[in-house]
Amino acid sequence: MTIKTALRARAALPGVIATLLAFSASADDSIDEIIVTADLLGRSVDELPASLTLLETSEIDALSVQHFEELVNVVPNLNWSGDGHRARYFQIRGVGELEQYQGAPNPSVGFLVDDIDFSGIGTVATLFDMERIEVLRGPQGSRYGANALAGLVYLQSAAPTAERNGRVKFSAGEDDFWSAGVAFGGALTDDERALFRLSAEQHRSNGFRRNAFLGRDDTNGRDELTVRGRLLLEPSDSVEINIAAMFADVDNGYDAFALDNAYTMLSDKPGRDAQQSTGASARVDWFIDDHKTLTSITAHADSDIDFEFDADWGNGDSWDPFTYDYTSSSDRSRWTLSQELRLASAGNDRFDWLAGIYALRLDDGLQTLNVGEYFDPFFNFADSLDDEFTSEYRADTLAAFGQIERALGAHTRLAVGLRLERRSANYSDSEGLTASPAETMVGGEVTLSRDLKSTGTAYVSLAKGLKAGGFNLGAVPDDRREFSDEALWNLEVGLRGLLAGDSLRYSAAIFGHRRDNQQVRTSVQLIPGDPASFIFFTDNAASGTAVGFEADIEWLIAEHWQAYVHVGLLDATFDDYRGVQGDLGGRRQAHAPAYTFAAGAEWRGARGWFARIDVNGKDKFYFDVTHDRESKAYELVNARVGYDAERWSVNVWARNLFDNDYAVRGFFFGNEPPDFPATLYTRLGDPRQLGMTLTARF
Repeated sequence: MTIKTALRARAALPGVIATLLAFSASADDSIDEIIVTADLLGRSVDELPASLTLLETSEIDALSVQHFEELVNVVPNLNWSGDGHRARYFQIRGVGELEQYQGAPNPSVGFLVDDIDFSGIGTVATLFDMERIEVLRGPQGSRYGANALAGLVYLQSAAPTAERNGRVKFSAGEDDFWSAGVAFGGALTDDERALFRLSAEQHRSNGFRRNAFLGRDDTNGRDELTVRGRLLLEPSDSVEINIAAMFADVDNGYDAFALDNAYTMLSDKPGRDAQQSTGASARVDWFIDDHKTLTSITAHADSDIDFEFDADWGNGDSWDPFTYDYTSSSDRSRWTLSQELRLASAGNDRFDWLAGIYALRLDDGLQTLNVGEYFDPFFNFADSLDDEFTSEYRADTLAAFGQIERALGAHTRLAVGLRLERRSANYSDSEGLTASPAETMVGGEVTLSRDLKSTGTAYVSLAKGLKAGGFNLGAVPDDRREFSDEALWNLEVGLRGLLAGDSLRYSAAIFGHRRDNQQVRTSVQLIPGDPASFIFFTDNAASGTAVGFEADIEWLIAEHWQAYVHVGLLDATFDDYRGVQGDLGGRRQAHAPAYTFAAGAEWRGARGWFARIDVNGKDKFYFDVTHDRESKAYELVNARVGYDAERWSVNVWARNLFDNDYAVRGFFFGNEPPDFPATLYTRLGDPRQLGMTLTARF
């Protein structure tokens, strides 16, 4: 899409919306009310005064094949960094990490699966039997605190039902792809006070790369197993207990970067990007009376993460007559235990309130090993590397939060939220560095909303997000050993609701935010010719700003037709920042494309046949703050055609139908002897894939 085309599309959007409204007036279908799980007060999606994209089971199944990264392009102003095999580093409105190799975990985007915290380690976000995904944009200062400066991604697996039911799903396609999953559940007791659901899925594919040196096409392969369980207990009419548990074993290869930025690899020691996680959560709701509820949420996760790669991306033949052979590996373990208690009063005509406390213990251990050797026969120069590093990090977080909502007349409400958070940490590593930082942070929001008769809700909000400071490791400049905490102030005006006989759901928001003491993750290559000699450290920019727009439209056109449009516009820049790479004042921030869009339409015939087409794309963006290289703008087309009967369905699908090349990560450095010229190396996203899915329901 050219800039001219993008401008024309933006200019045409109001006309498109008007056309949708005109046609939808005759639609008989209506959209059901949905309660937002991630909202403290449990409001419906049409009343929530926040920028939100919500995807339910039917949309998840239609828009993706296996993993959450396949849905990122559907969500306005959401991007991801392809630094590993699967997406685990996200950016919302240009805010978020691009990688983490060392140091303390300090994510900007919260990532929860059934209330289990996987922020910064979202590799386990497979999607089989997933019921709902909620993406809240903007700081979540009251609800989630310092780990949700940019926003929150919340995944919820399918909940148990009283009716015995289940499904079996099998998919196969190009790239030697296959997956098989089964899910079932129902009542455990005759009185239906104990319900359960279990699911399991195995997925395997080659990973769209061919290693010409090794003669293999599976060095970037995918091997992903996920097992989930849900239990719903109602021991009395006033108590409800929701228990969720999961086991994920993601054992993927990592061979994704090529010297010529293509899909053919030359590495002799392909790597691995694996994460094995177990997790559980228990939510207990005690309905004290008609207006008060006490809620307890306990969550635990234990993860082992292995990340290895061939740092020179080549082999002996690639570099002959030079010897150039480097590898890097890291083994990370993360353990979390959290407890939240909150008391809420809801259902009152004039005044609702909520108060809670939260505690989190996080243990993070890291062991890295970088090894390699270099020999230049013309200058008889040799160098070698054998560097091992270990670190231990423990953090305790205590927080108190509250929220009140008061009616200011028949149609206007004022909501105020506040969170006080104290984080204390202890760090030590094999280089002799020890640190015990502690800080207190305050966040919250003020929101004024008004009901617009039967058409929806308008709101204006001012929110403050927070993010803890920290320290840098390794050979960093002395004046950059520590970095301070960051604050994000966000002003937002929005409108959301239902129109045309509840057949069209819409939401739109205009926002502007300012980041004070903005944390910027940057890197420097210390030794030319040593691809493992990068140091990564966090710096503080004086400030950064962003303004933008987001809109989501879902339309039930008629009995057999439905469509959607999602649009995001973003201008995120540094106001004043001079880092190791020079003055970046006025430059756009990394992984912050000026536009993102997704649109699609689906037809379902009376006899079970259906067809669907989806188009998504984004503008170019800077890959990093350490250089000025950019991606290219791109558009992707996905399609499905199939048949849906009462007990089974079958469909054939295509992802990236026109086989467009697009980059999800880029590095600019020297990696080719003997001169090591600075070169842009990019990781490509998945090419075209055709497949078929068969589902049986029982």
